[in-house]
Amino acid sequence: MSQAQDMLQTVPTLPRPVRPATARPRPLSRPRRDPLHRATRLAPVLGMALCAALVAWGMQSGVLRSLEGLQTFIGSLGAWGPVVFLALSFATTVFPLIPGGLLVPAAPILFGPVEGTLYSYLAICAGSIVNFAIARQMGLGMIERRFSPAAVEKYLGWTRRPGFARAFAVAIVLPVAPDDLLCYLAGTTKMRWRTYLMIILAGKPWTLLAYGLGVSAVVTELLPW
Repeated sequence: MSQAQDMLQTVPTLPRPVRPATARPRPLSRPRRDPLHRATRLAPVLGMALCAALVAWGMQSGVLRSLEGLQTFIGSLGAWGPVVFLALSFATTVFPLIPGGLLVPAAPILFGPVEGTLYSYLAICAGSIVNFAIARQMGLGMIERRFSPAAVEKYLGWTRRPGFARAFAVAIVLPVAPDDLLCYLAGTTKMRWRTYLMIILAGKPWTLLAYGLGVSAVVTELLPW
């Protein structure tokens, strides 16, 4: 018995297994919200709210009760009237503060058919050139943050096809696609500056004449002035 006890005492005792400590799951961090994406979505809403407020003020003050009253008010602003319109149209072309479809026909009503069309042409061409330059510097990532993924993917296919310059020129002359998005996407292609400037400067007048003067004439006839 003593020999058996001695043998049991000499057997090394194995250490007890240590239970691994259960790691607490880390809380999932919230995805960062893109400020440019949020601003792009909120800007049209704020712009339309501002337009509604201006219309309400114009009706209450009597400015919008007659075409003569509106044009008299614009004339009373002096040089500030065209300056503010040019700045607003330029900013809307680069960033969607107010839908451009409202400003283009408003220009002939506010300033007359010749001056109004000229102001729209200068502002929109300048904004389109800036869009092209921004895309050249910042690339496709900025465009995907600025516009919806579905729209970017849809019109991005145009840039991958041969003859994109011709399709782009047709889209600029005929308003069949979002010009601001196409101008940004054109900046990501190998299109030369000379080609882009020729398309914008030569194609925009036809759109402004057809859309701006046509819609403004219809609106003038429909409004009870």
